Amino acid sequence: MMRSAAIDRRSFVKAAGIGFLAALAPKSLIALERADAVYASGIRAADGSFAVATVTEGGEIVDQVALPARAHGMAFSAASGKTVAFARRPGTYAMIFDPRHKGEPIVISSREDRHFYGHGAFSPDGRTLYASENDFDGNRGMIGLYDATDRFTRIGEFETYGIGPHDMTVSDDGRVLIVANGGIETHPDFGRTKLNLGEMQPSLVLIDAATGALIEKHMLPAEWSALSTRHVDLDGEGRIWFACQYEGHRNDLPPLVGHFAKGENLSFIDLPEETTRRLANYVGAIAVNRSEGLVGVTSPKGGASVTIDARTGKVLAETAVPDAAGIAPAREGFAVSSYDGDFRSIRSEVAWDQHIVRI
Repeated sequence: MMRSAAIDRRSFVKAAGIGFLAALAPKSLIALERADAVYASGIRAADGSFAVATVTEGGEIVDQVALPARAHGMAFSAASGKTVAFARRPGTYAMIFDPRHKGEPIVISSREDRHFYGHGAFSPDGRTLYASENDFDGNRGMIGLYDATDRFTRIGEFETYGIGPHDMTVSDDGRVLIVANGGIETHPDFGRTKLNLGEMQPSLVLIDAATGALIEKHMLPAEWSALSTRHVDLDGEGRIWFACQYEGHRNDLPPLVGHFAKGENLSFIDLPEETTRRLANYVGAIAVNRSEGLVGVTSPKGGASVTIDARTGKVLAETAVPDAAGIAPAREGFAVSSYDGDFRSIRSEVAWDQHIVRI
């Protein structure tokens, strides 16, 4: 999950300006005035159409921007105010818009021999967008580089030194790209079919953001080669937290959440057995609440969200959330969405997609 330098509602309103506020329906304006925080997420409306919704922490939708197809992950730049919705794998579009203004969104496409993996991140200065991509004929993970100062023109790419890159983020100083290579081979000719489950190669890599050179590569232990590394986030000390999805036997109890820092080996959190079972061997999203020192994860398969103390690794809370989807830091704890239409336990007529981002 892409972290953001989150802003509060007052900052959002100030940046948006009078024009944006004047265009809102009265109900949306009231919801925004009452909000402490604002988020963005892909949605599926009741009529089956797809959009990105701006939503308050109280679950009230403020605004919507239509999407050409279903989205997956989101990225936000605190420097520029722009938000990106990435197509769900093996989609080929990404849509960039400014949630504070009513300007026309920019839609970009991947190269013909690439597709997006549903995630990406901005450089801290907001000038470069990085996107996880698949060189499907070469069976290589790639990071596409897009110039955010020139309508997101594609300006290059780096290898991810693995296959099946999914989520990624950028260090606070902008020098290091952090990529979760899920280790699963796919090809658009076969849709979302996983082609190498018997020979997976999951890894977590650190890449020099200036040159694309490999800094470190961490393979998972051989006994957990079926543990796909999928999502990442950073805590306030620069420690990398990662979450996994298991492709092995359903009765196994693999470690699902871990962390590391540059120069360290991977460390897994020793979750209680009942927590691992509740997560159903599948963590769909992870987020760090830096101010409170918390790590949150969700599982749509297990219908649960779990809050972990980042310092001790102790489970602090487990909550039943049917079809749990996205998670992002809130003033206290986390905001959690669901495919079933809940946002922080507030019911809506839309289905929230896999990820949410605080903007």
